[in-house]
Amino acid sequence: MVNFVPGPGGAVGDLLVVHPKTRFIAFTGSKEVGIHINEAASRVQPGQIWLKRVVVEMGGKDSIIVDGGVNLEEAAQGVMVSAFGFQGQKCSACSRAIVLEKVYDRFVDILAKKVEALAVGDASDPRNYMGPVINRTSYEKILSYVKSAVSDGGRLVTGGTPAGDGGFFIRPTVVADVLPTATIAQEEIFGPVLAVIRVKDFDEAMIVANNTEFGLTGAVYTRNRKHLQRAEREFFVGNLYLNRKCTGALVGVHPFGGFNMSGTDSKAGGRDYLLLFLQAKSIAEKAT
Repeated sequence: MVNFVPGPGGAVGDLLVVHPKTRFIAFTGSKEVGIHINEAASRVQPGQIWLKRVVVEMGGKDSIIVDGGVNLEEAAQGVMVSAFGFQGQKCSACSRAIVLEKVYDRFVDILAKKVEALAVGDASDPRNYMGPVINRTSYEKILSYVKSAVSDGGRLVTGGTPAGDGGFFIRPTVVADVLPTATIAQEEIFGPVLAVIRVKDFDEAMIVANNTEFGLTGAVYTRNRKHLQRAEREFFVGNLYLNRKCTGALVGVHPFGGFNMSGTDSKAGGRDYLLLFLQAKSIAEKAT
């Protein structure tokens, strides 16, 4: 039986997390809340006779590397879908495109044309690719990130403005020439904003790909088999995609979960996930 407890997360959530009868906590949400839950759950309460198990999935700052010599139309399409599907409101969404300088300008041009063609509006109309972001707080926060990105030296390629006269609609936004350490390249925005970062070679691309505190999803577009193998070894994410977009994990097909501040890498949708909700008991009997 499943019971639902209505109420604000800050009040109801804390009560459930610290209650001595709570044994297991599974959470999906922001890094800040996930850390708070992990800390609160670690404190043993009066009457509590177990250590609570916590599984958290806390978001990401996900990158797609675009190597030289690839089909740029295909790579740009993968980046676009990963960045702007569901208005970018997915923890797995691509928020950073790391592009080698030999193809950088052409890639940005191709991507810009694709993004500018996306329709924004009422989500009930199938002609619209993007609907509104979730609320006013998110709307204002996303637009402030765009403003900050430009003031930090980024080049606004497309978007960055409200769409329509009402509602929380934002045009899909691409900011190019972003520094790897810029705020827009480090903090999770959870909205339709993509930072494009120029790198000189694949070595630098790997360094930049791993320079955030997150480690959820990532992708690499390359025809170089050695680069693919290197990404398998060194791209520190829980879900890595090769020559395809970085979103779309299917339950029972591609288990999902990330490293570092992206969570406990518990791999939801995998065959081992259910075991986290269980308690193992080993039994031995002497033969008579």
